[in-house]
Amino acid sequence: MLDLSRVLAGPWCTQNLADMGAEVIKIERPGLGDDTRAWGPPWLRSADGGNARDSTYFAAANRGKKSVTLDISRLEGQEIIRELAAISDVLVENYKIGDLKRYGLDYESLRAVNPGLVYCSITGYGQTGPSAHKPGYDFVFQAIGGLMSITGEQDAQGGGAQKVGVAIADLMTGMYASVAILAALNHRSVSGQGQHIDMALLDCIVALGGNQVTGYFATGKAPGRYGNAHASLVPYQVFRTADDDIVVAVGNDTQWQRCCRALERPDLAADPRWAAVTGRVTGRAQLVPELEATMSTRSALDWIARLEAQGIPCGRINDYAQVFEDPQVQHRGLRVDQRRPDGAIVSNIASPLRLAGTPPTQDKAPPLLGDAVDEVLGSLLGRSSQEIAQYRDRGIV
Repeated sequence: MLDLSRVLAGPWCTQNLADMGAEVIKIERPGLGDDTRAWGPPWLRSADGGNARDSTYFAAANRGKKSVTLDISRLEGQEIIRELAAISDVLVENYKIGDLKRYGLDYESLRAVNPGLVYCSITGYGQTGPSAHKPGYDFVFQAIGGLMSITGEQDAQGGGAQKVGVAIADLMTGMYASVAILAALNHRSVSGQGQHIDMALLDCIVALGGNQVTGYFATGKAPGRYGNAHASLVPYQVFRTADDDIVVAVGNDTQWQRCCRALERPDLAADPRWAAVTGRVTGRAQLVPELEATMSTRSALDWIARLEAQGIPCGRINDYAQVFEDPQVQHRGLRVDQRRPDGAIVSNIASPLRLAGTPPTQDKAPPLLGDAVDEVLGSLLGRSSQEIAQYRDRGIV
């Protein structure tokens, strides 16, 4: 797999596939590399405890890859990309529309040297349409794609639009791109033909709207912000206890009855207004204050124990330090520590994919800049050590 992407959406996609066993050759700018290598602090820690060259942001999306520095604006660099594309199954890129065509590295050009190539382009707005030429970042797409209109506290409570705490448009585009690539490879196994995949951050963030969007289609009414409450379920929100906040998520009417037992509120359980979810949703303004008053009488741990004893999904609101102290998180092995050739330890999030027969491999740390130039150009493309040295002298690699 040839990875000509940078920052997050493309690298997230190629890291997913690297975890599943793909050989990923990451092409980076000589001397600089992926933009995110410099997106610190925080930085990776070097073997002596100081700051390493690369940021933790870069490490989050680039494990399992081989780094090749290459100036693709030079004819020699373009020729190397064509040679690599000719022997690759997949190419992923996120250049602005038309940039790679100027270098003869667009899909149609590379299809001529490898008809089976699966070529995935990732852009903000897609390859076609009136906005296709515009640049854009995750934050912009969270705004224009509708997600911020349903994220944040209710306006009546002094809230306003709020972005998600991670670059969700990038991450979801990377996930969708991974699925698209696997589908294209499956099709190639039948047809022998590759294809061009056109992935857009705008498309993916709109698709993430899910039931909120289908509700709008059905009613003509755009959904608003509910803060930590749920548009279709009550109680399904944050409650303040005597000492801390917890989340309570009642998903059906049977759970509601069990919740009332945990709260020792038989009066609420017997009230016909609250017996069905529709009544609890339409009457939330009357019901929720009753629940809030009860929840404030005991500690968070006490309520969690009582609710869990009745099978009610609930939990405290963890920061990430607390997340990785959780026994279940530790049991699932969601932290992976990797050692780089320079001795630095890179701590990363393990792949959540759990395949019994072909589990992910996560034994290769995010690469040092240009760490695989000699291997790839020498072993794969047959360049001599003298030729590679000349490339270095001329700034091509």
